[in-house]
Amino acid sequence: MAHASRLRAKEAKTKEAEGALLNRAAAMPSPPPLKLSGFNVIAELKRRSPAMGDLVDSGFSHDAQLEAYAKGGAAAVSILTEPDEFKGSLKDLYDASASLFDRGIPTMRKDFLTDPYQVLESRAAGASGILAIVAPLSDSEVNSLLSCADELGLFVLLECFDQEDLERTSAMNISNHYTVPVLCGINCRNLKTLEVDFDRFRQLATHIPPTLHSVAESGISSSEEIKAIVKLGYKTALIGSALMRAEDTADRLASLKQAGFNELGGTTCS
Repeated sequence: MAHASRLRAKEAKTKEAEGALLNRAAAMPSPPPLKLSGFNVIAELKRRSPAMGDLVDSGFSHDAQLEAYAKGGAAAVSILTEPDEFKGSLKDLYDASASLFDRGIPTMRKDFLTDPYQVLESRAAGASGILAIVAPLSDSEVNSLLSCADELGLFVLLECFDQEDLERTSAMNISNHYTVPVLCGINCRNLKTLEVDFDRFRQLATHIPPTLHSVAESGISSSEEIKAIVKLGYKTALIGSALMRAEDTADRLASLKQAGFNELGGTTCS
């Protein structure tokens, strides 16, 4: 998918010059900032998952899902824009950013980003942040994405799968080089088998750079799992499939967020 993303970026550059894209991005209003406090949930909007298949049917309402995320208290909304396996698009990101703008909820582009051009695309679509997967990228590519995001004022979630990813992330001394918020996500899904190994959260928690806010990603669906990751030191969870398939999305999101808040020692979560 990273290779396909490189090809899409190359094709996109033939349709719109980088300078023109930069002008479009610069003309966008300042996006809502990411605000993290207590326990947070980044809710994900995706139409399909390679591991679970289709997550929506013909009756799916993009606007209703975003409304539920806002009502449930999402700190941000992650939008899958990868078109082949996840059936997403930049239009999904643009529409979500426009819908959530007045609510002050930031959007984040989630894709297999490989090129700063795609960071510009994200900003031009109204995003407040991007997700970058460390594994398929060289250190120079990661830094190029970070530098572009920093110039545009976009937060970055660096997604890591193993100790090697985390060691590379630590070696970048990110907090000393960038002014935007940079988060470190641990994805507990095996990239090759697509199976979830919840114990990966425990195994890798102590290797997360201490200056970066930690995020638990993939396979989280219950209050007990939320409590477990909080005990390991995570204060944010990125949750997609469980919310996409929930009967009452807003209530499910609010209850998961409350479970994390309670585990941190709080009493009520608004």
